[in-house]
Amino acid sequence: MKRRDLLLFFCLAAVGQAAPGMVRAQTGPSHRKPESDKPFAEHFLALQLSDSDPKKERLVLSVASNLLKFYGTDKIAINVVAFGPGIDLLREENQYRALVDSLVTQGVRFDVCGNTLDTIERETGRRPRINPHAIEIEAGVERLLTLAESGYTIVRP
Repeated sequence: MKRRDLLLFFCLAAVGQAAPGMVRAQTGPSHRKPESDKPFAEHFLALQLSDSDPKKERLVLSVASNLLKFYGTDKIAINVVAFGPGIDLLREENQYRALVDSLVTQGVRFDVCGNTLDTIERETGRRPRINPHAIEIEAGVERLLTLAESGYTIVRP
């Protein structure tokens, strides 16, 4: 009898521990709609760019463009976050400037890391000229973390 009571106690304790977790999973941040300037968006994507490689730059732009075509501009919110060497995509003279500008007109947001810009300015004596459509943020990795916590999926093509 004691063995059965002990087993019942452990089973009830295990259920008691699991139940709160299940409630959190149903009501946690992953089921909340992320903040976005696109009120009808159903999908939220952050594209990380931290490499200075024209192939990766082109890949990030292709992913954004293809997803806009697939879902439509109102159904997906896309945020490109560039930091470190990845800020080269957002330099004013970048070869893909026209593609970046086109994606901006379709609602894609491009963030550029202020910490990276500050570092370049300290090292070279001048701040890089950045595409005027890019939004300077304090820190790229912090922005990715904030987006992830608010429900965005982070992808590094």
